[in-house]
Amino acid sequence: MNNTSTWWTAGLLALGLAAGLSGCGSSDRKLPILGERETTTKEVNGKEVVDTIYHSIPAFAFVNQYGDTVTDHSLDGKIYVTDFFFTSCPTICPVMKKQMIKVYNEIKGNPEVAILSHTIDPAHDTPEVLRKYAEDLGVQDTQWQFVTGPKEKIYEIGQGSYLVTAKEDKTAEGGYIHSGAFILVDKEKRVRGMYDGTTDEGAKKLMEDIKVLLAEYKQS
Repeated sequence: MNNTSTWWTAGLLALGLAAGLSGCGSSDRKLPILGERETTTKEVNGKEVVDTIYHSIPAFAFVNQYGDTVTDHSLDGKIYVTDFFFTSCPTICPVMKKQMIKVYNEIKGNPEVAILSHTIDPAHDTPEVLRKYAEDLGVQDTQWQFVTGPKEKIYEIGQGSYLVTAKEDKTAEGGYIHSGAFILVDKEKRVRGMYDGTTDEGAKKLMEDIKVLLAEYKQS
């Protein structure tokens, strides 16, 4: 099993466990923090304490459907949902976008939540193509941004940071292969959940967990 599959499986297991533990009081539930982590020691008030460093999304810069630059700082103070697709995808992308529209309609107007969809076919999916694609979905704002950029950077952040498959594959239908996952990222740029973006159940669970994550910040 490759690393991507391992984290995808681990993410779903962690989410299932968290859901199972929340039966007695879902308002107090916190989502797991996914990905690798390491511990380090530091001195606080003259005492040595152990600190945990969690896997997080690194700095990035892409271009959205309006031709504007979108960076990691564009999402500061927000939680966001991200995925990977390409506009000419003949297989799961239309299904994923049908599910993501449900999420978009649920969070629309909430300044604390955003959606970031990365094309894995930047040669074809120019900002103009992405804008037409977004408008066909009924998206005419920047709460849901469709981004493009150097393909190496897109594949790198997909597989190395969001822990999902995103790459060219000449044997695949359409010439590309990518995960059907929706990834939930918190305000600290940590991965907090992975969901099956091809099913009603996956989209529903994501929408529930967005509320849980927002509540977590209100309680802190």
